[in-house]
Amino acid sequence: MLFNSPLFLFLFLPSAVAVYLLLNCRGWFLLSKMWVVSASLLFYGYANVKYLPLISGSILFNYLVGISIGRCGTRNDIAGSRRKGILALGIVVNLVLLGYFKYTDFFLTNINNILNLHFSVLRIALPLGISFFTFTQVAYLIDAYKESTAESGFLNYALFVSFFPRLLAGPIMRYKEMSPQLGAVADKTVNYRNLATGIFLFSIGLFKKVVLARTCGDWANNGFEHAQVLTFIEAWVTSLSYSLELYFDFSGYTDMALGAALMFNFKLPVNFNSPYRAINIQDFWSRWHMTLSRFLRDYIYIPLGGNRYGDYKRYQSLLITFLVCGLWHGAGWLFIFWGFLHGVAMVVYHLWRKLNVRMNTFLAWILTFNFVNASWLFFRAKDWSDAVGVLKGMVGINGIKLPLSWSADLGFLSGRIAFTDGWLGATQRTWEIIFIIAGFLLLTLFGRNSNQTAEHFRPGWVAGLFTVSLLFVAFVCIFATDIPSKFIYVNF
Repeated sequence: MLFNSPLFLFLFLPSAVAVYLLLNCRGWFLLSKMWVVSASLLFYGYANVKYLPLISGSILFNYLVGISIGRCGTRNDIAGSRRKGILALGIVVNLVLLGYFKYTDFFLTNINNILNLHFSVLRIALPLGISFFTFTQVAYLIDAYKESTAESGFLNYALFVSFFPRLLAGPIMRYKEMSPQLGAVADKTVNYRNLATGIFLFSIGLFKKVVLARTCGDWANNGFEHAQVLTFIEAWVTSLSYSLELYFDFSGYTDMALGAALMFNFKLPVNFNSPYRAINIQDFWSRWHMTLSRFLRDYIYIPLGGNRYGDYKRYQSLLITFLVCGLWHGAGWLFIFWGFLHGVAMVVYHLWRKLNVRMNTFLAWILTFNFVNASWLFFRAKDWSDAVGVLKGMVGINGIKLPLSWSADLGFLSGRIAFTDGWLGATQRTWEIIFIIAGFLLLTLFGRNSNQTAEHFRPGWVAGLFTVSLLFVAFVCIFATDIPSKFIYVNF
């Protein structure tokens, strides 16, 4: 069940919120939590009911492991080795489970290619959200070992892990961020401001997904279908379209997740903060998928040594961390290479800082954005040739060719530049598409982002009219298509 599906929008979400608030108004707080857990498991099982035992078993297992860690005494007594053993067991089981579903086929394929063997690929279907609920629970176990979580009951833990607004694509939360909200009586009453703000934020996210991201996605898909023959302008339209599609798709999901959670009076951590405004690669990762960046920093980079053991160790830790980041995003060499690129960029950034030379802010933004834009090609491409094909077009290797429809106005260039009808010229909308992409990019750079908009939100007829308008346009787009498009990050 997708956030942009009619079933979710018109039945599931309104029913889940209404029943939850009704139960709370009557003081039946235990039942209201049970209701949200049940609704979340229904939401998860709707896609494939056979994976319900997987997430249910994972929740129960990790809760018991966390309890066992907490009851083994402190890290400083004789029970410390037992605590470490239980923690290691919990982490290994979680990673083995994730590895089996996500990486088995990738491993078998590469073993066959390297050793010329013929193992049958299992074609295991990837359970929705397994990367997110696995990382969430690994963080919980590590925090339990560090004694930064407090036991508060299985029902609270089950709600924390399964809460449907953040189940499929984050944010990746820490237990201590949600546990205080689970017990606060004030958060269980009907908060009309939270409800209005949640609907407002949800409508912005829905509009981003079904209008902006879908528009850019169509152009990106067309471009990648012709990756080997893209002209200069077509290649840039293709790459920028995908960068914008990914931006609006993921920020749209984040807005909808935070908005839906706010309807239940739960505040999720901010996960997206205008990343295309970043002026260096570290700034980018402090803005893009912020909770994943935090997880990688706290549970991989710092345990590897971080910046505590000299520059060489720091650079090594950065490369390993971003290789893990790439592998987490997908079981494929393109994802690993994408992570490697960002790891190298982070190392270069720290080396540059050691020179203590300031760069012009605009130039810094140009370099950062173009690196991110080019690296996304490896994130999106189905194979190496597609990514390289788009890159060749972007640097002009395929020729500086212009759409045939421009030949009438730019005929004086016919002796120097070729005019041809590629996929972009064939649409007869070249200028229109270029202007729309430019407008979308300016919106990401200068428009008020959703976090700022929600922070300054004031319920009233203007806000209500704006929300209704966004929802109306989004609903028209939804019903104009037969099948809702998936959110990109749900695939991870």
